[in-house]
Amino acid sequence: ARLAADINSITDGLNKAVANEVKSERLKSELISNVSHDIRTPLTSLDGYVQLMENCESPMEQKQYMKIIQERITSLKAMLEELFTFTKLKNDTLHLELTTCCINKIVKSTIFSYYNEWTARGIKPEIHISEELLFIKGNEPGIRRVLQNLIKNGLDHGQKKISIALFSMQEQIFLQVKNQVEDAKEIDVSQVFERFYKADEARSKTSSGLGLSIARELVLRMDGEIQARIEGQEFCVEIVFPKNEFS
Repeated sequence: ARLAADINSITDGLNKAVANEVKSERLKSELISNVSHDIRTPLTSLDGYVQLMENCESPMEQKQYMKIIQERITSLKAMLEELFTFTKLKNDTLHLELTTCCINKIVKSTIFSYYNEWTARGIKPEIHISEELLFIKGNEPGIRRVLQNLIKNGLDHGQKKISIALFSMQEQIFLQVKNQVEDAKEIDVSQVFERFYKADEARSKTSSGLGLSIARELVLRMDGEIQARIEGQEFCVEIVFPKNEFS
């Protein structure tokens, strides 16, 4: 009976290992397929604008085409960087050193870095940051990357309204990013943190679909929690970190 039980246990272990390997290969295949599709779009666009610029004699139009080409290159670089980060997170090769961080300062400096972009788009963000200095056990570049991805998600898929709030309740610190959306019914909040999820596929040509997935992985590695919900016509992402006393 013990021998049979051991054999069954070994068999179950082998079956699970095979299933995990099959799942891993499927994920790799999906990753390659999705990335190939997403990279092809800006590359095709680049090729078209390069040809237009070569055949154009107007310096004004050439300058306009060059500006568009530069924007496409920047978009492509951002997509490749997202893919690189996502791959490192999934392969557990990205090490996050956790230290005591003042999250107020990180949030403020990250928000300020988007000032020019918001101004250019006519966006006046609503900012509510606690005056109390709040500390967490985290990674400063990681926190900054999470907030950048949430802001970029709002810029790519939201309307001209975004709000960011940082506050504490009891022993927890809350970071909320909300942006108005055109059609809240299109968003499946149970899927938004999955890789390559895009609620507005037709309007997501400059997005890798990895931003929120990367944000979730980074938050979890800093012992935080992250969730999404719809509040009327707003898409809200809420992050909760345990408060860490500064010492």
